[in-house]
Amino acid sequence: MASAGSSPEPLHVVIVPWLAFGHMLPYLELAERLASRGHRVSYVSTPRNLARLPPLRPAAAPRVDLVALPLPRVDGLPDGAESTNDVPDHQRELHWKAFDGLAAPFAEFMAAACAGEATRPHWVIADCFHHWVAAAAVEHKVPCAMLQPTAAVIAAAYQPPPEHAGPGAATRPRYETEETAPMYDDQGASGMSTVQRWYLTKNRCALAVIRSCVEWEPESFPLVPELLGMPVVPLGLLPPSTGGGRRADATNGSAEHATVRWLDAQRPGSVVYVALGSEVPLPLEQVQELALGLELAGTRFLWALRKPSGAAVLDDGADMLPPDFQERTRGQGLVTTGWVPQMSILAHAAVGGFLTHCGRNSLIEGLLFGHPLVMLPIFGDQGPNARQMEAKKAGLQVARDESDGSFDRHGIASAVRDVMVDGEARRRFVAGAAKMQEVVANSERQERYIDEFVQHLRSHCRYSVNNKGKFCV
Repeated sequence: MASAGSSPEPLHVVIVPWLAFGHMLPYLELAERLASRGHRVSYVSTPRNLARLPPLRPAAAPRVDLVALPLPRVDGLPDGAESTNDVPDHQRELHWKAFDGLAAPFAEFMAAACAGEATRPHWVIADCFHHWVAAAAVEHKVPCAMLQPTAAVIAAAYQPPPEHAGPGAATRPRYETEETAPMYDDQGASGMSTVQRWYLTKNRCALAVIRSCVEWEPESFPLVPELLGMPVVPLGLLPPSTGGGRRADATNGSAEHATVRWLDAQRPGSVVYVALGSEVPLPLEQVQELALGLELAGTRFLWALRKPSGAAVLDDGADMLPPDFQERTRGQGLVTTGWVPQMSILAHAAVGGFLTHCGRNSLIEGLLFGHPLVMLPIFGDQGPNARQMEAKKAGLQVARDESDGSFDRHGIASAVRDVMVDGEARRRFVAGAAKMQEVVANSERQERYIDEFVQHLRSHCRYSVNNKGKFCV
């Protein structure tokens, strides 16, 4: 314990993110920012996931311990399928079962860490599905904080279904509501629904932390403590370094990448960058509608195309696209199916807009550079994120069929033109994106959120923890 007048004792924090790179990467940023302040972090995942993370920044590396827990083998799950990106849709339940098998090795890790005061964690930070992480923390009387999705997602989850909403109430589209229904069902082999996992984790945690801030979502962030019934602390947005830093962009020769060389030949602000993430690819017929919509819009595009769900395709992706599409658009756009240096692309002067699925990482990265958005949410938190950004006039959603969420080429073309073609609409979206850029790019304020988060952790260290994970004097 630090003596009066001395520097506070560094914290030891255990961070356990969900097995998706959209979770692992930002919480590795959190680990590094804590480490840069002198704290020790144990960052827990599986061996192959840890091996695929970008290298730690030299200043943080000595204080970040990468803890590898072996993912148990499950019949039917391919070897090496450790992240959600490795697992096809029909094997998700097997991945959940393997994930639950991490409970025993994590319990062993916690027992060893808590065996001596020098290694005992001050806090465990668990992602929102990790009920067994929270249980192990409670067993060892270590306070546990729960990583939550955005405030917009939490607020949307507490909305009534469309048929019960009052007049004028904001509701989720019917197709989005139907897509979330499986979250309440048992995940087959795992025997537990996503919502059950969330509630079990929440009930064992003393604090909720959100990768967000009131400036990002002022309309919903203040509602969250009451909705959750627990204290909520913002982490800020954890934006990546615009200079590349330790990220993969800096280690893969991004300046020489074919996409960047192509952008070098384009006019400033003329290209819409198209990237819809890797977790939930579009069906083949929707990929083709997207392609035809880009062609119809007539603007220049750079498309990082992922393999559609349920499709066997060639490496160059040609058979995913409409016949002769690449020949017809050769002077208009570039389609690539491999790795792309997304941060370098978004930073390029030729890019003037971002067609995105509205995953949180992509939104933060796109708005870090002030790009107006063409929004095509697909799953999970993406719909609430898109509605939030549309309300801020940072971009425009593609028109969708209310019953099934499908879109057509005309909806794509219309949204792309509105956002990309100079005129009143584009100027409005550019101005809205610039306001959001002021939030994301305010590094001083974002770093202050980390400092305030550490203060919250310290303020609770003087309390003990009861058998439900709650604080008591």
